[in-house]
Amino acid sequence: MDEKPGKAEREPTREERRKAALRANLQRRKAQARARSDGQADGTGTEKEES
Repeated sequence: MDEKPGKAEREPTREERRKAALRANLQRRKAQARARSDGQADGTGTEKEES
């Protein structure tokens, strides 16, 4: 699958970095959504209370 032997050693391109950042953001948002839905199911919220 690798076209060049030193492919793993090179720095990622801008597009590859962007894909990785978007993927990480999506995973983080999914985890937050799961935490919110789990918290709402038992009546406890994970949001900060207003003072």
